[in-house]
Amino acid sequence: MFDFTPNSKIPVGPGKILIAEPFLADPYFKRSVVLLCEHSDEGSFGFVLNNYIEMDLDQLMDQLPNIDTRISIGGPVKNSNLFYIHSLGNKIENSVPIAEGIYMGGDFDALQHLLKLGKLDRNQIRFFVGYSGWSANQLNEELEQNSWIVGEAAADLLMNTQVDDLWSTILNTMGKDYRRLTNLPSDPKLN
Repeated sequence: MFDFTPNSKIPVGPGKILIAEPFLADPYFKRSVVLLCEHSDEGSFGFVLNNYIEMDLDQLMDQLPNIDTRISIGGPVKNSNLFYIHSLGNKIENSVPIAEGIYMGGDFDALQHLLKLGKLDRNQIRFFVGYSGWSANQLNEELEQNSWIVGEAAADLLMNTQVDDLWSTILNTMGKDYRRLTNLPSDPKLN
């Protein structure tokens, strides 16, 4: 018998990824991969990695030069704000570690300086408009309903905005039970 919701043994927490179950219909999260940045009793938040907008960085913020990267819609919360993750560690003061090799935020002036000097390439920084947030226990309830699969992925894959189908790419690396999910239609009525 085919299991539509293979049981992930990976505990949810910062630095883990949330992979949307194949039939999740929410427009922000359909076949999405979310990098979880915080998970506590008060709530959770993260960034959708594979939902892009067609805008250049300098169009979003005049103070930033354009770099060859894709910008993601991080989620429906605070979608008038620009957020960023990076692999630069202490090169950007006050950045917060989220996962091995991935940091969030930090000194915006330092970031601007590095960008203007051309010291960053597109695989060292990712930008997001908005973020995804869950209130206390909301994410745990969604996990119990099998809306999400908890997974892990290497920093180089999560930082790469050029992967066209991150959802399938990650599921394919998780083994045959998860690989099967990539062949399901997004609408179960089409099966």
